[in-house]
Amino acid sequence: MCWEGSCMQLDTEALLERDLEKKMAEETKILLVEDEKVIRDAVAAYIERERFQVVAVGDGQEALNAFAHDTFSLVVLDLMLPTVQGDEICRRIREKSNVPLIMLTAKSEVEDRIIGLEMGADDYLIKPFSPRELMARVRALLRRSQNQSENAEDRIDFGDLVIDMLGHRVLLYGKDVELTASEFKLLTTLTESPGRVFSRMDLVTKVLGYNFEGYERTIDSHMKNLRAKLEEDSRNPRWLFTVHGVGYRFDIPNDIR
Repeated sequence: MCWEGSCMQLDTEALLERDLEKKMAEETKILLVEDEKVIRDAVAAYIERERFQVVAVGDGQEALNAFAHDTFSLVVLDLMLPTVQGDEICRRIREKSNVPLIMLTAKSEVEDRIIGLEMGADDYLIKPFSPRELMARVRALLRRSQNQSENAEDRIDFGDLVIDMLGHRVLLYGKDVELTASEFKLLTTLTESPGRVFSRMDLVTKVLGYNFEGYERTIDSHMKNLRAKLEEDSRNPRWLFTVHGVGYRFDIPNDIR
């Protein structure tokens, strides 16, 4: 139950939120790279149904050309492709951009999936998959990318390590460090509470936006990549620590406390 004025206000806020979501969807462009036409057409149809723009291509070279000449909010990338393989495309994209990237793979072995994440993918989906599940993951990645800019401090300064939230940049000793969307979210989640130990399941929920069997290994892969970029010696870390049997924590070094 609500008073007439408050109900009208809630209705107005809901309409404004819906209009904003629609506008954001229309401004979102997704690059879909899939060589199987039936899958490509079905996924493209689902993307368009969500009011997102989609550029759908069927081989690796087309994907590289499209990425070089357009700006995308997210990439959905098949691993096995003609002309240029998906892992090479992922590597080249990561040389230039931290755009959210979901990898599609027919390989179900855990190690194959981990390799994809270590190449720079933010998420993966095993074929055959439901287009509805893919779209749920697309929306989760897009929301995460948007919320990082809207809800956080503009700048987090730990002396040698500086995180520019709005610019989605990390500076280490004054030099840019290129992080994927998931690596960036993992780092900012840990730095929100220095000294706190986050379990892997905490990080799965906070970083990926949903839970899924086996995703604890996903967090381990992203942490391995993050350490490789931030730590001079991962065996003697300065920032990122493993708490065995529990999870991970971020600490501020004693010399800059």
